[in-house]
Amino acid sequence: MNRQPDRRELPRVQHLAERALSALESFLHIEAVSGIVLLLAAALALVWANSSAADSYHHLWHTELSISVGSHVFSRSLHFWINDGLMTVFFLVVGMEIRREIHEGALSDFRQAALPMAAALGGVAAPALIYMSLNALPARHHGWAIPTATDIAFAVGVLALLGRSIPANLRIFLLALAIIDDIVAVLIIAVFYSGGMDYSGFLAVGLGILVLLGMQRIGIGSAYPYVVPGAIIWVGMLMTGAHPTLSGVILGLMTPVRSLPMRERPLDVISRVSGELNHDQVTAHDPHTLMQPLRQLRVAQREVLAPVSRVQMALHPWVAYGVMPLFALANAGVGLGGVHLSGGAQFVMLGVVLALVLGKPVGVITVSWLAVRLGWCRLPQGVSWGGLCLVGLLAGIGFTMAIFIAMLAFADENMLEAAKLGVLVASLISAVLGLAWGGIYVRRLRLRSAAAVRGGVDSAA
Repeated sequence: MNRQPDRRELPRVQHLAERALSALESFLHIEAVSGIVLLLAAALALVWANSSAADSYHHLWHTELSISVGSHVFSRSLHFWINDGLMTVFFLVVGMEIRREIHEGALSDFRQAALPMAAALGGVAAPALIYMSLNALPARHHGWAIPTATDIAFAVGVLALLGRSIPANLRIFLLALAIIDDIVAVLIIAVFYSGGMDYSGFLAVGLGILVLLGMQRIGIGSAYPYVVPGAIIWVGMLMTGAHPTLSGVILGLMTPVRSLPMRERPLDVISRVSGELNHDQVTAHDPHTLMQPLRQLRVAQREVLAPVSRVQMALHPWVAYGVMPLFALANAGVGLGGVHLSGGAQFVMLGVVLALVLGKPVGVITVSWLAVRLGWCRLPQGVSWGGLCLVGLLAGIGFTMAIFIAMLAFADENMLEAAKLGVLVASLISAVLGLAWGGIYVRRLRLRSAAAVRGGVDSAA
């Protein structure tokens, strides 16, 4: 039997490449990094849209891309393919996050989920009321939902910048609140921002769902075949007049939370087949003898994780470092010279800024305080009111979903640009306020921890 070379015998270049790829993979899963990349993409869009090359910025996103099958041609702008196509993958990940949290996460236990749910509802209602108080006129009131959602990547990224002193339960609370925000935002898009319904499209949606359920039923575990029913559902949603990205949420919520049934546990299969492959009778001289055991290994390796976790982990780098930065690049380019803060646009911008910066923390903190005071909920272990204030401030970072809803809310270009500018300004202010209060909060935690250690030493002495 041939002896396999150990790691020290690998060529130096290959060894260095392995280390570099491993470091890159770890780096890409740092949540703060994805938030920074998103911020850089937004900054690049702003600089580009306000430079001498501004015309090229706008022309790029209006470039037509077509798909043709025979005499049938489907032609849309690059902007459409990003906002209505690629963002479906973003919503797919959102749907899977919701599905996983409901099954085994912070939303699986009602007692644990009650406070984030109350806080999220307060964080939706207060911003909407503040915005509507300034923009009750018909031309402007469509933007009421813009400040209702929290950007998970940015908010969690800013929280990660504060270091490991932040209690784990506070991060879970922020994640739960942001996910509930996303659920509410998805429902708002489906109910309030879908055009006149063409109900024939629901036949295509239903067909896609039936195909998907049938594939799950017969045990197709690979993710790639599910692109077909996913495409059918996407086309059906587009036909109905609802936003096609909602198809991603449907697919995410239907992703199984358990692995495929197998005659043996996946880890047992891996152990057994690995032993068989090490046996002298199985050699590389006869590749046909390797096909079946290698197939069993691939299936077992795939089924170690449930599809909802496996697919989400696989898509996370593509969404965090591809889809979301590209969305920011295509949509955050507000030409400051072209925004006329008159004719009501100034109230749209001011309403969005106040709703996110003031309404979010006020809504989150006030409703949370009432829920705890009335005995309906209690603060998670390790989470103080100072920590809840930090969550409220970070919830004002509305970037991705807020810009997305703004584009659905306003057909008027000036109103839309004013709303986008409000989102950018408010998200920046909320991030700065969150970091400032977070620094104070972390110092208090460290001082309290040091005092507890000293008290323990004194009592022991």
